Amino acid sequence: MTIQTHPARPSAAHDDPAPGAAAPATPAALRIGGIELSSPVVLAPMAGITNTAFRRLCRDYGGGLYVTEMVTSRALVERSEKSMRIIHHEPYETPRSVQLYGVDPETMGQAVRMLVEEDRADHIDLNFGCPVPKVTRKGGGSALPWKTDLFEAIVTTVVREASRADIPVTVKLRKGIDADHLTYLDAGRIALRAGVAAMTLHGRTTADLYSGRADWDAIARLKEYVAGQEGGGVPVLGNGDIFAAEDAQDMMARTGCDGVVIGRGCQGRPWLFGDLQYALAGSPERIRPALGEVADAVYLHAQYLAEYYGDEFLGVRDLRKHIAWYFKGYPVGGDLRARLAKVSGFEELSGLLGELDRTSPYPGADAEGSRGRTTRAKRPHLPDGWLDSRTFSRVAHADIAEAELDVSGG
Repeated sequence: MTIQTHPARPSAAHDDPAPGAAAPATPAALRIGGIELSSPVVLAPMAGITNTAFRRLCRDYGGGLYVTEMVTSRALVERSEKSMRIIHHEPYETPRSVQLYGVDPETMGQAVRMLVEEDRADHIDLNFGCPVPKVTRKGGGSALPWKTDLFEAIVTTVVREASRADIPVTVKLRKGIDADHLTYLDAGRIALRAGVAAMTLHGRTTADLYSGRADWDAIARLKEYVAGQEGGGVPVLGNGDIFAAEDAQDMMARTGCDGVVIGRGCQGRPWLFGDLQYALAGSPERIRPALGEVADAVYLHAQYLAEYYGDEFLGVRDLRKHIAWYFKGYPVGGDLRARLAKVSGFEELSGLLGELDRTSPYPGADAEGSRGRTTRAKRPHLPDGWLDSRTFSRVAHADIAEAELDVSGG
């Protein structure tokens, strides 16, 4: 993989630093409970993307914390085949990090008890950031922290069960439901009181989905707020609009956050973790792959996927959705892209990749920027009367339980 030395470029996502602003200091290693990470970078769980194969590929490039795809507590308690596959870790995966999603304190407690008793995790992250309508319309995901008592019951239960094995618990949050119904400061206070080891804030609301620019100022406010609370020494991580190493540097300098969580920015760019490790260590080196090196990464990803599924065709079929992300900005051509997106086996994949001009250089900004889901803001989908009170009614329990149905991870 080509490693080049480049001067830091301004962040594409947010305004340039003020003239004369000091360069960001090299951050300290990130500690989450008893876990110390070599790099303050976390791979965000993404359904259908961050399976063992993709996590393995990202680890090849750089350090950090690599979290599983989200798994629902209900599916885990029922030991569904898919959920058990999601929480499986290979021996080289340390620490073992699982993201858990749920809406019922009792079921969440049972799921964590299982992870503890069967020694299946070293870290547990709780998903209160999902903005998907099929989840929020039942009161789950980023809608749930609006009900402060339910949020507190879930986090407190999970921390209690996880503490039996000294497993640190973290929470992933959004700003709130919309600009008029923000929840992140209340959620931060409650989570801190419950004993979480760290928290992550995506600087968007449920209504924002993935539109516009992430509000990094909210990350700074949460960091400042948490630091001012009793026991407020836990790390606050930032998430949203990190598509290059310089974006991560910029976010940490502007917000004071202790680390960054990378989602869409690494789709088709597993080497971003290497870039981040260089940048956050104060090095000018960056990974700028030529087209041939991208092709090599694609083929290796296919091999890892085939090992994950135990089947060549299933692995290569899963690779298809990554093709457009890998070759974003590179001169590949529409016909070849289309054939790559329908590839069915290693031999065919090797032949198609062989048609690429391996000497074609890194295309710069054209290969960077937003990828994956880019949506416009929408009115949040919520249960009837959800915003009438910050307190959860047990009468609504049956309705909110449906938030765990038809959710990726179960």
